[in-house]
Amino acid sequence: MKILVLNSGSSSLKFQVIEVEITDSGECAAKYIVKGLVESIGSYSQLTFNVSGRAKVRKSMSLKNHEAAIDTVLRWLISPAADIDSIRSYSDIQAVGHRVVHGGEHFTKSIIIDQEVKSGIEDCMELAPLHNPANLKGIEAVTTLLGTSVPQVAVFDTAYHSTLPEQAYLYGLPYQYYRRYKIRRYGFHGNSHRYIAYKHRKIHQIPRDQVNIISLHLGNGCSACSIQAGISVDTSMGFTPLDGLVMGTRSGDIDASILHYLHLKEGLNFDDVDNLLNKRSGLLGISGLTSDMRELLDEAEEYNDRRAKLAIDIFCRNIRKYIAAYFVEVSGNVDAIVFTGGIGENSAEIRRRICEPLTALGLSFDMKANALGLKEVEYREISTQDSQLKAFVVPTDEEFIIAVDTIRRVEGIEDLH
Repeated sequence: MKILVLNSGSSSLKFQVIEVEITDSGECAAKYIVKGLVESIGSYSQLTFNVSGRAKVRKSMSLKNHEAAIDTVLRWLISPAADIDSIRSYSDIQAVGHRVVHGGEHFTKSIIIDQEVKSGIEDCMELAPLHNPANLKGIEAVTTLLGTSVPQVAVFDTAYHSTLPEQAYLYGLPYQYYRRYKIRRYGFHGNSHRYIAYKHRKIHQIPRDQVNIISLHLGNGCSACSIQAGISVDTSMGFTPLDGLVMGTRSGDIDASILHYLHLKEGLNFDDVDNLLNKRSGLLGISGLTSDMRELLDEAEEYNDRRAKLAIDIFCRNIRKYIAAYFVEVSGNVDAIVFTGGIGENSAEIRRRICEPLTALGLSFDMKANALGLKEVEYREISTQDSQLKAFVVPTDEEFIIAVDTIRRVEGIEDLH
């Protein structure tokens, strides 16, 4: 079955077409056919198409909305210019899987989309005002362009964290605010953390209930996840993706009283504060230079820039603090720390800075293996053979999870774990 996977952002669209087959053993085999990106939807847009095994194709055109963007993608997929043997007409797309950021408490698993599901996604808009409206636009656009006969499946970022125990997801606020408004920790990057748990068990050929790891998704957005017996028991992102680790432009954990103090001193209103914490803080705010970790590492090495070094130190210290907290909470029942995401997969230096001080947790770091990164391998162990606590680098694949959930929902098969 060929699945179109869509990730609709507020002004962007990521897509992949993945051919998925379920084997006799119930596992899934996936083959990537094409992927791409549409940026700056609503103005003069930039499009990138990448057919597997070929060079990227780039073009620009005016696209007024998500429907126009998806229509352009679909027309290109079946065009002579794309020349994809397995996609010659719209009927070759047999289902569509959508990344949906927020499912609230209602959506704890992926689900076939109908009017009730769309209403539920709409109900969660106030919890994810930047993401859910865009996700819904993608769903509506596919319905308009491909009709109702093509099944669509919603795969939620928050669903993997629905297993968090009450003591992990509740804040220290009056309980009435949870009852009235469902203010709680929801967690995000769920499809990434879920993939890492799945990949870990496949690599080590162990059952799901033996996956006890700390997953670190480190990119422009960052989150940690404590996974016990294959399920999420704690995660750093909270009611929104702002909570937890220091990120590219997000502050992560702060004392909430700072906001009132800044209101008094700077006259900041709620919108100003939201902008400050989400777009002007984190690595960018501390360094005063950039949110890009690669650039900060270059500045620190070449120019010995004090604030670039400070931003990096705070970033790594914050992650180590979460690792230690999760380790203690599960009484040391952690087999491995797994790095993923843009920084986690590509920055040997950041992995080194995080791992080297973790000797107290039983981690013996392998400097040479870490320096090799993912060169010519699908994963890399970066701890020594005799290390009590292991460490790995594993590329994430959220699109695989979305495609697999889509085919399983369409065919009525249990979830992949």
